[in-house]
Amino acid sequence: MGRRFFLDVPVLLESPYMEKNTFLVAAAVALLGFAFGFFLANTFNRGEMDVLRAENERLRSTSGSSAQQTGQTELAENEIQAKISEADASPENLGFQRSLGLALYRYSSMKQDVRLLGESARLIERAISLSPKDRELKVAAGNAHFDMGYFGKQNESFEKARKYYSAALADNPTDSNVITDLGLSYFLQDPQDLAAAKREFDRSLKIDPKNEKTLQFAIQTLWRMGRGDEAADLLEQLKVINPKSPAVNELSSILTQNPPKQ
Repeated sequence: MGRRFFLDVPVLLESPYMEKNTFLVAAAVALLGFAFGFFLANTFNRGEMDVLRAENERLRSTSGSSAQQTGQTELAENEIQAKISEADASPENLGFQRSLGLALYRYSSMKQDVRLLGESARLIERAISLSPKDRELKVAAGNAHFDMGYFGKQNESFEKARKYYSAALADNPTDSNVITDLGLSYFLQDPQDLAAAKREFDRSLKIDPKNEKTLQFAIQTLWRMGRGDEAADLLEQLKVINPKSPAVNELSSILTQNPPKQ
């Protein structure tokens, strides 16, 4: 399971995470005002996008093709709650906790539903307690808390995400995508911890110097820290890796601006 991601201005995203990668979302983050409508859509795993769309269609279609969409949605929500109750009634059933938790995460992340994200995190955490060596579950728990932090503007959720990402990295310390998400948790919290974000992005790039998502956020982080020359150097690396990336022009535009005051 992997991820996504977004920028620091109004954006229209397809993704969660999410890889994140993870979800089809419309996110608005107003920090500067540049238009990055298409910017990070390219960071998502298309296979995961198809899974999310299929999950949404499956849930919407359970009431029958002749029902109105509103009725479909209501029935889907009733079904979801019934499945959650079923999982709660069988807390030792690892397979059910795991499969429902992961599916619910994908659905709730796509819907930007913080409450259901919380339910998915609870089920995934229960599955982890039954199978503590399952690394995919640790990453999924991190993703669920990450998305709650982002959509719900909850710093404490970012902190929980970091706990699970760190646990996943203890199992595989060279997963550059998880390290990048760890860095993003610092980049997106309020207030930002740019030093911590940079530390994780640097660590990710040492493992995978061609990770475009990491480069994009590392460039922004350096720019926000007032280190424009270093940001420009990384942008040159991105140009070499993918000169046709829409991020190149957008980031080039950012670097001509004065960074916001920290």
